[in-house]
Amino acid sequence: MEPWIVHDPAVLAGKACVRGTRISVEFLLELVASGASQSQILAAYPQLSSESLAAAFHYAAASLRDEFVWDSSHGS
Repeated sequence: MEPWIVHDPAVLAGKACVRGTRISVEFLLELVASGASQSQILAAYPQLSSESLAAAFHYAAASLRDEFVWDSSHGS
């Protein structure tokens, strides 16, 4: 099976999107951050499935997993 999350330079400048859509992972995160539930998102975007939505959230988590934020206010 092909991955749910794809990057295509011709679609949204290569942002991570759900395969077969122009729905970006970033947009889905913004929906959740604004209070949308999974059922609301799936109802509003019938081209998504619960599996593709879960894949988007897993992709976002994996992308941030190794992120390190250095706080320069604590000096060296």
